[in-house]
Amino acid sequence: MVEKLLEYMKEEELDGFFISSGINVRYISHYTGDDSYLLITAGVNYFLTDSRYMEQAQKECPGYQVIDWRAAPGKSLGSTLKNLAEKEGLKRIGFEAEDVSYQLFSTLKDGIKAELAATFGAVEQMRIIKTPEEIQYLRNACAISCRAFDRLLPDIRPGVTEKELAARLSLYMVMEGADTMPYGNILISGARTSLLHGIPSSKAIEYGDFVLMDFGCQYKGYLSDMTRMVIVGKPSDKQREVYRLEQRMLEDSLAMMNAGVCLRDIYEASVRAIRDTEYFQYHYSGIGHGIGLFVHEPPFMGPASKEVLKAGNVRTIEPGIYIPDWGGVRIEDQILITEDGYENMISTTHELIEL
Repeated sequence: MVEKLLEYMKEEELDGFFISSGINVRYISHYTGDDSYLLITAGVNYFLTDSRYMEQAQKECPGYQVIDWRAAPGKSLGSTLKNLAEKEGLKRIGFEAEDVSYQLFSTLKDGIKAELAATFGAVEQMRIIKTPEEIQYLRNACAISCRAFDRLLPDIRPGVTEKELAARLSLYMVMEGADTMPYGNILISGARTSLLHGIPSSKAIEYGDFVLMDFGCQYKGYLSDMTRMVIVGKPSDKQREVYRLEQRMLEDSLAMMNAGVCLRDIYEASVRAIRDTEYFQYHYSGIGHGIGLFVHEPPFMGPASKEVLKAGNVRTIEPGIYIPDWGGVRIEDQILITEDGYENMISTTHELIEL
């Protein structure tokens, strides 16, 4: 990954690059811990951390000179970077403007004589096209989520709360091989399914409820993101109608998932089934995003998106209909764009599962 960054630095006439985003530190160095920074140069790559993580960094990042910046002369990040910049003769250092705080920037500005050049999304752009290794990690994360979903289905019944089911789902993902206990997953039911990012509550599942699960896990740092719905009992005519429209929205979107297709054209395909119906007013225009080390990566998919799909992109597709005080429907898949189409990393059915 460092090679990509060095190419970017050469194009932008940077002789140093300071990385402060934890996710980007992991992408470039493969380090899996916390509280770390990188200073990349044409000659030496420096890994800056503190005494808690020295042993881990030395084991995981053999190509880096690992420094405990709290123990270095000056005992501050600014003074450590200043000394390294002077040692390497750096004249122009790029930094991640969207991640560096004002306090950290002030520290760097006061301590470093070299020019500080703000960059925006440099490493994030590199992360858009996945390597074969990254793709396999993402496949594994999706497979874990699908297996955990299958394990949860017998637990979904009247009287069990959303919180309890969400906790069980997280546990099942760990039992199936996830790195850590997932958090932030959505499991909501009944009228609460109209909440796009609803938090699991103490509400008990009732007969006739939609149950919406938007969840994922981490495998080797890489993430899955899927949404599936079940109905407890038999669906009403309206529930069946809205769910079938959602299936059409997803299927029309998937039919467009090919390299070279503009993202806004996929959005237009997604709303074709509902544009002339009463439900058009209830759709949300953001229907997908990239995914990798972070759950919401660019480019994002909506009516104004100008980017085009490329082979190696991994992204979600998740159109939805959200009717306040009634409920919502969403199905979400995780898709790899290939040279000749796409691969759906989510194996679970799109059909409404009746429990």
